[in-house]
Amino acid sequence: MAFYYSEPSHTFSEYLLVPGYTSEHCIPDAVSLKTPLVKFRKGQEECPISLNIPMVSAIMQSVSNDTLAIALAKEGGLSFIYGSQSIEDEAAMVRRVKSHKAGFVVSASNLTPDNTLADILALKEKNGFSTVAITEDASPNGKLLGIVTSRDYRVSRMELSTPVREFMTPLEKLVTAPASTTLKEANNIIWDNKLNTLPIVDDNGCLMYFVFRKDYADRKEHPLALQDAEKRYLVGAGINSRDYAQRVPALIEAGADVLCIDSSEGYSYWQKATIDFIREKYGDSVKVGAGNVVDREGFRFLAESGADFIKVGIGGGSICITRETKGIGRGQATALIEVSAARDEYFRETGIYVPICSDGGIVHDYHMTLALAMGADFMMLGRYFARFDESPTPKLLVNGIYVKEYWGEGSNRARNWQRYDLGGKNSLAFEEGVDSYVTYAGSLQDNVARSLYKVKSTMCNCGSLNIPDFQRDAKLTLVSATSIVEGGYHDVTLRSTSGSNT
Repeated sequence: MAFYYSEPSHTFSEYLLVPGYTSEHCIPDAVSLKTPLVKFRKGQEECPISLNIPMVSAIMQSVSNDTLAIALAKEGGLSFIYGSQSIEDEAAMVRRVKSHKAGFVVSASNLTPDNTLADILALKEKNGFSTVAITEDASPNGKLLGIVTSRDYRVSRMELSTPVREFMTPLEKLVTAPASTTLKEANNIIWDNKLNTLPIVDDNGCLMYFVFRKDYADRKEHPLALQDAEKRYLVGAGINSRDYAQRVPALIEAGADVLCIDSSEGYSYWQKATIDFIREKYGDSVKVGAGNVVDREGFRFLAESGADFIKVGIGGGSICITRETKGIGRGQATALIEVSAARDEYFRETGIYVPICSDGGIVHDYHMTLALAMGADFMMLGRYFARFDESPTPKLLVNGIYVKEYWGEGSNRARNWQRYDLGGKNSLAFEEGVDSYVTYAGSLQDNVARSLYKVKSTMCNCGSLNIPDFQRDAKLTLVSATSIVEGGYHDVTLRSTSGSNT
């Protein structure tokens, strides 16, 4: 007879936090969400890599590309570039994040002098940028010939067929700066010359970057930006347990700060073999996370195999149907509570603290707070980030609502068979994910700030100003089905807010 757990597994929605004493010092602005990303000897050394907010983005085609990685690093989190693409393409995304100099922007809108006003307007409609670089070959690093901004044309008084060369601001009238210019020097040039945009050009006259006046204030708005010693944004990358011997060296060469094995189930020979390869080739200099697991045994296996952090959760993602198709998994809250206890047990035995990542099951913002209280050091989020401007998918209008596409790595669309590989054939035998839409939510910065303010506020209600204290002091209670109903609005008729000032 199979082993049978006497207690059912639970989800986040089945728990609530019980408030603790809130002192006058417990205000959201005083809360620190800094948290370790990789293992370290807690109490004896600093963690080699820490997050400034407990958020990482999921290793998914519809979530984590270089654009989202830069946006999330600005807020203090980290993205894992998806690995279900060619080694060359993934390495190129990592390289773009690492080469993105804060304040130095590679031009995203580029045309030639032979293009027309109609082309300018179409490009602005497509990407929303009003500054267009005019180069010889319309490339972002071509020979700079001029720029066009909204001040250079008036649609009501010009023909759409007017060539760009007739209304652009030519190079000889531009203030530019050489490649050696520092960001501080660039900002001084902008202010001294009352500019909105400063092109940075190399010795051959080719455009390298733009520095924008508006970005000076933007940088002041990101005090938690996650950067390395050279002020480059940190970025992670997903790997699999099949082509790691080729993929890992390419990603390390590209500058990836941390790797993560992307797999639906991590308690396996293949995960250990992948970690063994990395340790034999790089020692402890390359950091690699592993998973996913849902119990003590899975955690111990990966910790003893040398994983730098361990992901927890099977089947809890909004687009994941692993539980439905294979009948494996566990309620995310129960899995997290057990693995957290195993993490603490391992620390007491070895002195090594292995951070755990809660992956899946986050439906509401308060679930993030519960995950931290249950022991997670940080959360991996897919649906949450897929909704934002910075994710890779287009914004679509479906049935009168703006949405973004979101699909699972186990869907026929992604066909990421390596994620579900059990040493069999090189194909996806059946789907473990779906193809879907999520409601569009706007910018990453605004939403992350709003979500984390809720987390901080709840931590204050529990009397905690940092994550370790919160994990130690939080009090959790299971709730009944009736309590869940009671927790929402009930026994009232909601008023329509259309036309209202409320």
